[in-house]
Amino acid sequence: MSGWQRYAAVGVGSALGTVMRYLVSLATLAALGPAFPWGTLLVNLLGSWLIAALAAHVACRGGGRVAHWQPFLAVGLCGGFTTFSLFSLETLHLLESGRPGLALLYALLSVPLWLAAAWLGDRFVRARHG
Repeated sequence: MSGWQRYAAVGVGSALGTVMRYLVSLATLAALGPAFPWGTLLVNLLGSWLIAALAAHVACRGGGRVAHWQPFLAVGLCGGFTTFSLFSLETLHLLESGRPGLALLYALLSVPLWLAAAWLGDRFVRARHG
């Protein structure tokens, strides 16, 4: 993949990831209501799992086709799909709306869950590669 193709792959992946994040956010908002930012929690769980699984796959295979698609999949798609900046804003909003306990719960739940999802994604792929 040439330089401009990598940039295009990142851009297209990011656009798709962002649209997917928006759809997940709308669905969780409709299903669970606005009291807690479930959509952001979910996309960061899924994104953490996926990016770690992709990295593990590339590491186990020593490159290959997935490594070729890394700009699109990891940087673009996962980067556009996950929402750490939105996580920060939502935590601030919970604090400013007088719900510090919920903000603390959200912050304390999010990072360990995302790390656990990344670890599970890595383990999932590595177990399949022996």
